[in-house]
Amino acid sequence: MQRPAPQAGLDASDSKAAAAAPEDQVLIDRLRRMMSARDAGGTQRRDVHCKMHGLMRAEFTVAADLPAELRHGVFAQPGVYKAWVRFSNAANVVKPDIARDIRGMAIKLMGVPGPKLLQAERDATTQDFILISAARFPTRTAGEFDGLVAAIIGNLWAKLSYFLTHPRVAWILLTTMLRHANVLQVAYFSAVAYALGPYVVKYVATPRVKLAEHSQSAPTDNFLRQRAALQLAQGDAVFDFSVQLQRDEACMPMDDPRVTWSLELSPPRKVASLRILQQQFDTEAIDQYAEVLAYTPWHSLQAHQPMGSINASRKLIYEALSAFRHQANKSRPREPSDWEV
Repeated sequence: MQRPAPQAGLDASDSKAAAAAPEDQVLIDRLRRMMSARDAGGTQRRDVHCKMHGLMRAEFTVAADLPAELRHGVFAQPGVYKAWVRFSNAANVVKPDIARDIRGMAIKLMGVPGPKLLQAERDATTQDFILISAARFPTRTAGEFDGLVAAIIGNLWAKLSYFLTHPRVAWILLTTMLRHANVLQVAYFSAVAYALGPYVVKYVATPRVKLAEHSQSAPTDNFLRQRAALQLAQGDAVFDFSVQLQRDEACMPMDDPRVTWSLELSPPRKVASLRILQQQFDTEAIDQYAEVLAYTPWHSLQAHQPMGSINASRKLIYEALSAFRHQANKSRPREPSDWEV
């Protein structure tokens, strides 16, 4: 299906920064307080996805001979982009890797020409894709997500009270927060919708794995980093990067990320290969470099504009919290042009 016209205030040509909606500002303030209390006296980490399993060099190869309906943005022409890919947990705290969680894959392509949606980075030559190991998001709006955050960082009674009165959120988290054996062998999804030129899509990254690993009975706290390092010492890890086109708005809604889009109704269609290169990424220099990188779904060509109300909120929230983190660390975010570590 073709996508609707851009939402008011989200047009890439609008050079004025939009003011945060009240519910967005409440969430921003809550997350700032959480971040400050959690990291008092130390390095200010990201609000969520704060435990990194690794920042890795990769190549993103756009497939040749794509049909016309898929040839938009970075997929308009075949080619190879260098990329930095960050794998992480989703929690707001660092915890052992055996804990149930959602994992993140954040892809930053380099050498991407064309104006970007974020006015401050309009001339940057990078493009971000943000995916997680869950095909759906637990809440529909930023206000609902704020309620979830308040429960998660609150006391036991706050958690019990929230989840007993929000059974759908509890069920989504129960079925998406899983144990994973190797972040290079997990399927990742955008969960929320994006434009693909005139169409609405979600992204899917599927690992090419012959025999998947399984969790150890007594793993180390950082075994996901260790397993990824071991695998990449032996060779590349490859994902098929695909788009899932919206075919039916009723059962594949653009603006309700709690709904999983049917793989039967709209099978993912491969548009690129993501090759995590054989490398040694587990170094202090790369870990430090990762802290100055910022990933956001709005660091994007207009052809891949984030869609829906959750994505509209993410624009303001990501910008505010990234600025807060970098200011606390007395650092500046940077958009890379090469594998320059």
